[in-house]
Amino acid sequence: MDDSIFTKIIKGEIPCRKVYEDDDVIAFLDINPLSDGHVLVVPKEQIDLIWDLDNETYAHLWQTAKNIAQAIQAELNPLRVGVVVEGLDVPHAHIHLVPLYDRDTLQLHHDYPVDISDERLDNIANSIKERLIAI
Repeated sequence: MDDSIFTKIIKGEIPCRKVYEDDDVIAFLDINPLSDGHVLVVPKEQIDLIWDLDNETYAHLWQTAKNIAQAIQAELNPLRVGVVVEGLDVPHAHIHLVPLYDRDTLQLHHDYPVDISDERLDNIANSIKERLIAI
C-alpha cells in the first residue's frame, strides 16, 4: 500500500500544523477545515478502517480525541465540538474534531430519501443484532 497523505505528514515529508503527538497518535489542523479549529486525530499506523485498529490503539485514539476536543472547547468556545469518522478521502483511519459555531456546520439531517417504515427499521435492527452475536 502506498503511503497516505497522513503517513507522509507523520514521516515529516509534508508539513502540518501539529497540535499533539505521542508515540502512537498525531493530531493536526485540517487543511480544508469545516470551521476554525478543525483538527484531525490520526493513528500513526496506516490502517484504512478505524474499526480495524487494535483495541489499545483504538482506545488511545479516542482518549486523545476527547482531550483535544476539551482543549478546543475551552480555547475556542464553540457551541459544541462535533465528531466525524467517515474516511472516504484518505485511506488512513482518522477522527475529525469540528468546532460547531452554529447548527449548520455538520448538517446530519438532509433530504436524502430513507425508508423509515416499521418493517424496514425492524429488519435493519434485527440484522445488526444477529451480526453482533456472530462477533
